[in-house]
Amino acid sequence: MTPPDPRPRLDVEFEAAGGVVLRGWLYLPPMGDGPGPGVVMNHGFSATRHMGLPAFAEVFAAAGLAVLLYDHRNLGDSGGEPRGLIDPWPQMLDARTAISWLATRPEVDAERLGLWGSSFSGGEAICVAAVDRRVRAVVANVPFAGLGLIDPEGATDRGVTFAAITDVLDGRRPVPADPPMGPMPVVREPGSATPGFLDQPESAEWFLAAGGPGTGWANEVTVRFSADPPFDPGACIERLAPTPLLMVVAADDRVAAADMALSAFAVASEPKQLEIIPGHHFSDYEEPGFGHAATVMRDFLVEHLRA
Repeated sequence: MTPPDPRPRLDVEFEAAGGVVLRGWLYLPPMGDGPGPGVVMNHGFSATRHMGLPAFAEVFAAAGLAVLLYDHRNLGDSGGEPRGLIDPWPQMLDARTAISWLATRPEVDAERLGLWGSSFSGGEAICVAAVDRRVRAVVANVPFAGLGLIDPEGATDRGVTFAAITDVLDGRRPVPADPPMGPMPVVREPGSATPGFLDQPESAEWFLAAGGPGTGWANEVTVRFSADPPFDPGACIERLAPTPLLMVVAADDRVAAADMALSAFAVASEPKQLEIIPGHHFSDYEEPGFGHAATVMRDFLVEHLRA
């Protein structure tokens, strides 16, 4: 028997902190017997939901998962000012809001929720899930995995950092508001002498191709990174268990360094799964990497959320 087609995706929006409206798509699986598992998905540094992620969402929905895929604040179709501002703290707090919104949907079982993040948002997913135990499975695709596990001066205690991150995400500590840097290009334009924030040739190739007309992507960002506490997935990953983790690492990743991701994965406790794919940071957004990665992710989510 041929499985039924997923239902059409829905245009959705929901309100986040500060009254900012986040917009995205809700992919619903084929009609089932009752509420089923759900997954929240968001993209990496400056990218919008149009750029490579719908194909993943369609695979997950066809396997019986409801998928909320949305644009970060200040990007794409979501609200928020200034446009193009990248700040991990509001993005992580918005992810918690998205989880809450998805949990209220009648098609979704609030006890079976997953979180999927790619690149910069892969690191955010690790941090959020280490704090928010509503998340029952995490997929970190080619993630920014931390600031380093070794502090040569012995000044950084990852436990202290994790406690501070938890306090911010739980609202016991103000959201850091360090001065922003920029504006600056995301990637180097052809023939330009101005470097991009992501200045690897593969970054320019992918963003300039994937971020074409209709995607809402702009080659300009302002970034805000804090020091107290820092955004450091490496301080969170060893405290993620018992939430299952799938980390997909590109062997030749120079954007979210593969060696950093592998070091972070090594300190994570079980249950965990590692999938190393050939190629650079963007290799699983298109074939042949996409088919393999999407299948591994689908099977992981089904195993941990469908049961």
